[in-house]
Amino acid sequence: MSARLATLRDRRAPENGYVTGRPPDFGAAPHGPAERGRLSRFLRGAPEDPRWARPGLFALLIATAILYLWDLSASGYANSFYAAAAQAGSQSWKAWFFGSLDAGNSITVDKPPASLWVMGLSARIFGFSSWSLLVPQALEGVAAVGLLYGAVRRISGHGAGLVAGAVLAITPAAVLMFRFDNPDALLTLLLVVAGYGVTRALEAASARWLMLAGTALGFAFLTKMLQGFLVIPAFALVYLIAAPASLRRRVQHTLLGGLAVLVSTGWYVAVVSLWPASSRPYIGGSTDNSILNLIFGYNGFGRVLGGEGNGGNSGTSGSGFGGATGLTRLFGSEMGNEISWLLPAALVAIVLGLVLTRRAPRTDRTRAAILSWGGWLVITGLVFSYMKGTIHPYYTVALAPAIAALVAISTRELWRHRSEMAGRAGLSAMTIAAGGWSYELLARTPSWHPELRYIVAAATVLTVAGLLIPRQRLGKAGATLVVTGILAGVLGTGAFAAATAASPHSGSIPSVGPAQAQTSGMGGSGMGGSGMGGSGMGGSGMGGSGMGGSGQAPSGSPSGTRPGGAPGSSGGTSGSATNGSRAMTGAPSGGGGDAATTSSALTAALKATTTTWAAATVGDQSAAQLELDSGKAVIAIGGWSGTDASPTLAQFKAYVAAGKITYFISGNSGGPGGGSNGVASQITAWVKANFTSKTIGSTTVYVLTSTS
Repeated sequence: MSARLATLRDRRAPENGYVTGRPPDFGAAPHGPAERGRLSRFLRGAPEDPRWARPGLFALLIATAILYLWDLSASGYANSFYAAAAQAGSQSWKAWFFGSLDAGNSITVDKPPASLWVMGLSARIFGFSSWSLLVPQALEGVAAVGLLYGAVRRISGHGAGLVAGAVLAITPAAVLMFRFDNPDALLTLLLVVAGYGVTRALEAASARWLMLAGTALGFAFLTKMLQGFLVIPAFALVYLIAAPASLRRRVQHTLLGGLAVLVSTGWYVAVVSLWPASSRPYIGGSTDNSILNLIFGYNGFGRVLGGEGNGGNSGTSGSGFGGATGLTRLFGSEMGNEISWLLPAALVAIVLGLVLTRRAPRTDRTRAAILSWGGWLVITGLVFSYMKGTIHPYYTVALAPAIAALVAISTRELWRHRSEMAGRAGLSAMTIAAGGWSYELLARTPSWHPELRYIVAAATVLTVAGLLIPRQRLGKAGATLVVTGILAGVLGTGAFAAATAASPHSGSIPSVGPAQAQTSGMGGSGMGGSGMGGSGMGGSGMGGSGMGGSGQAPSGSPSGTRPGGAPGSSGGTSGSATNGSRAMTGAPSGGGGDAATTSSALTAALKATTTTWAAATVGDQSAAQLELDSGKAVIAIGGWSGTDASPTLAQFKAYVAAGKITYFISGNSGGPGGGSNGVASQITAWVKANFTSKTIGSTTVYVLTSTS
């Protein structure tokens, strides 16, 4: 029996350099007998765990929950586009399954529906509200922090696990997305699940854990398509290199993991592809009502290469949102504020970690972890840096778990070697990278708590100076060194995280940090306009006449308010500048708000309808806001930008003839980027030629039924 236990222990942590199969924690001490009840084990951890480990984990999770849940409803419905789809899913199971924007199932959002499944189920259980919409996102963040802790703990101990979880929790992009209703929250959680699965698989060459990782990545695809697959090359390569098994078994397991990816992805793609197009919604974002076109076009190669509705195919920018392509993109403007605080330290961590483990056996788990998380960071970071199509700064939240894990694991390894000059030099290099770049980012907003950057600078200098002192001469000053090192590393990102959580966010492109740090316009360049099909680029934000208003609300402003103006109260269609790019249309300035709210008179009129769709209007943003205000289904003609061929003129005429639409809400006749021959312009021209207009509130509408 004892021999079997010894064998199992050896399989759990082969060749990892630790006698016990678990990495030691500095100051750790067992805290009681091995036999204890389940409750005691839950509260205090395993017998060999240090006393502070389980309380520390609970404290981390509680603090993360407070950060992500506090005053969550201040953001209202956040991004009205996804909020309206979640509302539709709470009203229609077909809308829930396909991710329809409206309960009448006219068209889907331009993303797969996995994140909407979670929010839609929450709305069905608790009723549709800001809380039922956003609380699942926040809880996904808490789960991601807990799982990252678990993954790093298995490599580098409880202390490193707590550091990794805390760094992820206070990354500004994470705070933003886990308090918002975009798909990126669920995507990040699923990526962490996959990373945890790979970590467990590497312990004992487990095909089961590798297949779990593959399943998580399959659902990551159903959350945000090909972005969920960017980590696969790193995970597969690391398993093939480092798993403690023969090469044949490693190849077999990797293929099984790939099969899990294929099955967990393919079932939904197959169902949608085989479902008769006449009885399902149009696939928003596609050019031919095909999910395969959406996968490989708009949400696939179009994102990377430009075109396919993404714009930005000049080779120099990503549709004006992410700045110029190149290695500096992640460090500039809004992307820098969202993700780059510890990115230089993480890059240094990869190099130092690989140097420290260069003589380790093939199956060394520390090196495998650095390669796994490092590959995740490098591959995804390079794709984000050189994407020529649409990219938004908040996409970078997908880098946060990798950065957090790398910083924690390498810091732990360097701390173990702190008695050597190489270890102290490595810690100094990471401190300088973290503190120096944090100082630079804080200096970009000089009017916002200028004392922070000076504290960071002082802490960086003191930490590096202390690290130069040999360990035996440092004495009791070691605790001070730890405190100054923490201040140097996380004060900047923590301050921006707190400022992000303290501000409400709405619209398509929310921003992090205080108002002074939020960029003006898209990618810091600013875009303006005078309504749908507006005057083009320029000005300090993407504005327009709005739905009876004067532009879009900036991030941090209550929904429905605009710079320099009172809350909008009239109807119409959302304003936007256009340049022929799908993603630029209808997006707000600097993370701004959605289309302005409808008037009370129009809302009342829509609520009183009994048809399948209360109204039809051009564009998803306008339709989404009308749906949220009225609780009724609204057809979004042309999808996100007015360019999708949905519904066709013939379909629209059939809907009207069958009495399925009550109102047509007038807006731009062509739709943003839709052109004079698009479905939006065709339908608008037909309605104006055959129906009488009237004004409800201050909105021009056309009555399409004889009973209205």
